[in-house]
Amino acid sequence: MSRSGVAITLGLLLSACVLPPKELPHAQPLADDQLGLNGVAVAPAAEGWWKGFDDAQLDRLIDQAFANSPTLAEASARLREAVSQTDAAHAGLLPRAKLAAGATRARAPADYIIPPPYAGSVFWMAQAGASLSWDLDFWGKQADAVAQARALAQSANLEIDNTRLMLAGAIAQSYVELYRAYALSDIASRAEAQRQHIIDITRQRLAAGLDTQLELRTAEGQLPQARVEREQAQAAADLAVHQLAAITGAGAESYALIQRPKVNLDAALVLPADLPINLLARRPDVLAARLQIQAADAQRLASKAAFYPDVSLTALAGFGAFGLNNLFELNARGYGGGPMISLPLFDAGRLRAEYRGSEAALDAAVARYNDTVLKAVQQTADQLTRIDALSRERIDQQQTLGASEDAYRIAEERYRAGLASYLSVLNAETQVLAARRNSIDIVANLAVARVTLLLALGGSFDPAAAVDSASNPNSSSNLALSQVAP
Repeated sequence: MSRSGVAITLGLLLSACVLPPKELPHAQPLADDQLGLNGVAVAPAAEGWWKGFDDAQLDRLIDQAFANSPTLAEASARLREAVSQTDAAHAGLLPRAKLAAGATRARAPADYIIPPPYAGSVFWMAQAGASLSWDLDFWGKQADAVAQARALAQSANLEIDNTRLMLAGAIAQSYVELYRAYALSDIASRAEAQRQHIIDITRQRLAAGLDTQLELRTAEGQLPQARVEREQAQAAADLAVHQLAAITGAGAESYALIQRPKVNLDAALVLPADLPINLLARRPDVLAARLQIQAADAQRLASKAAFYPDVSLTALAGFGAFGLNNLFELNARGYGGGPMISLPLFDAGRLRAEYRGSEAALDAAVARYNDTVLKAVQQTADQLTRIDALSRERIDQQQTLGASEDAYRIAEERYRAGLASYLSVLNAETQVLAARRNSIDIVANLAVARVTLLLALGGSFDPAAAVDSASNPNSSSNLALSQVAP
């Protein structure tokens, strides 16, 4: 066929092939100026920030979680899976070679197609050889598949960082809850001792004729309630221990090993006063969501490239013969090679459906990113507000606790001296117990809020290395990481 004939044939084939649909407008990631991030940039917290609480048991539990947590093991397995998929996608860019050999026992028809002496007889047909094929990837479909797999692997790596961050935070927060339970148990025990003391005073007053059985029974009725509160606090401590063991990847055998915390809840944590301008770049979950956008866009480009012709080179060489004895004789050798072009002509809309699906997946990835970003901003803003409010409440509550304890002391002294009724003691005790519980709750809630804010800011995660590794200058994606970076 002449060159003009080849050109006409290719033109007709291209005109008849399936064309990609018109590209639709896509959702866009939220930008910094849409989020109100204008505070001073923050740096990563110190590695092992939880050691600032000065509790060796807390340090041990977090180290144990990093070593044994099933959640972290699952994240690591997902990373290995993503890396293997990246390697498999990259292999598609390289030539592929294989060796093959086989033999078939057959009876040839007795006619002119098979030469004598094999016509009409039973014999072996054997072949052995090597083949080489190479997809030239003119339209970048395989390169986009590699870019997608690489972005997913980088996202999986960031998920490990995020899992470690969440594990450390969850253990620190559960540890604070264990501290709270023990502190409330102390308050209940103290209340139990106080109520027993009041019972003793009431019995003395009853013997002196200053009180009646009514005051005594009322005082005795308050004692079991203190025991109930102490038992409830102990149950809460047990539940916190169970949670800590589960997070660290341990079972019931470790419950007895977790002792009362000796944590310094006022440990210094470097925290901002406003929403930092680099909030989004500090969080591994946000960076992972951004890479999900890059992966989805690479998938969309690969789906678009599937509409165009595939061009590949093939070559083969080997031996083929009737019978096994002469398979490797010189006359049995053969070879060949050349280019091959294939393109879709009719596929019942499959390629168009896959392309529309990839566009929808890209929009979904952008939506997930935006949702992650908005939640990150809300979580940080919530904790800033909470810390500010709790800090003021703590000052006021300290004054309230001091005043209520003074009032209880005065009421007890007046009751002992016969200058006040038991009702005044009971009211004062109710106020002081409530103040003590509130003080413990505020201290614990403030510690939890500070840890939560540290997590919201990315903890000790350093985004610099992650951003460098996530940037892929060889990617054919037209929605590069830098275009969606905050």
